[in-house]
Amino acid sequence: MNQLETLINRYPVLSVCKDSIQQAYEILEECFTTGHKLLIAGNGGSCADAEHIVGELMKGFKGARKCSAKFADKLKAIDGERGAELAEKLQGGLSAIALDSHPGLNTAYINDVANGGLLTYAQQLYGYGKSGDVFLGISTSGNSKNVMNATVVARALGMKVIGLTGAKGGELAKVADVAIQVPETETYMIQELHLPVYHCLCLMLEERFFG
Repeated sequence: MNQLETLINRYPVLSVCKDSIQQAYEILEECFTTGHKLLIAGNGGSCADAEHIVGELMKGFKGARKCSAKFADKLKAIDGERGAELAEKLQGGLSAIALDSHPGLNTAYINDVANGGLLTYAQQLYGYGKSGDVFLGISTSGNSKNVMNATVVARALGMKVIGLTGAKGGELAKVADVAIQVPETETYMIQELHLPVYHCLCLMLEERFFG
């Protein structure tokens, strides 16, 4: 049984999201296959989810992600002692950045730019984003202003946009290339379903690139 089928068996309520989860996976698979990166943003609990996703993608999640023998040899050739430890302990990662994680940049932008508080994610996308990258916007309402501002920049840069939201979808569902709309309307209930969805995506990606 594959990861998506396992998810639906465990959470039958998410069967309505099966196609959108698969489509989101395919966008992410293409992103990482072509050497691009994932940029993620949300507010409150969704901000914590953004950090959680980075933690699952940038190191081993369920399986081992040993670095390649070729890279291990390079490490050891540079420094025999340190290289050997690095070769043993480094884990393969998929490039992902949570946009809340830069307090120096974000607070500087808020301080320096009039009414810049809702533009910090957009500013980071403008600096980090490239065509071929993917923006994952997490918003339980689908209407978070700073997330929506970021989608405009992402689309202007030629990035794909994935929305992770609730049943109503909001503006995010309208502009995203793929919107995963979990079938709840209460914020905490939406968030309870977001976690198994992104865990499933991370497991699918880990199997694809490190299986």
